[in-house]
Amino acid sequence: MPDITLTTLLQLAVAVGLLNVWLVRSKNATSYRGGEATNLKDEFSAYGLPSAAFFVVGALKVGAAIALILGFWMPELVRPSAMIVGVLMVGALAMHLKVGDPIMKSVPALLMLAMSAGILWL
Repeated sequence: MPDITLTTLLQLAVAVGLLNVWLVRSKNATSYRGGEATNLKDEFSAYGLPSAAFFVVGALKVGAAIALILGFWMPELVRPSAMIVGVLMVGALAMHLKVGDPIMKSVPALLMLAMSAGILWL
């Protein structure tokens, strides 16, 4: 395991956050779900996205989270994974804007974007 740095803390925070949302809490209602959605799959419907988008985005996010964890031992995985998460978070912010969500619903995506940018910058 590498030394604990701000970058490694950000890697862990992004990875655990994504895995929590996609593997632990995907069927739960939260105050951050887009539109009036009560679970993650319904959130994609609220955005008007095709059902395949749920699976593609999920695979990308879970894959990037796993790669960020593996990045502790294989650092070459970190930058591409952080870039993928960053791009997906820009998309998430765009979807919240599309459905007219209040700004508070965008906070998790904004924080993930900021942490991904921090990983890339540091």
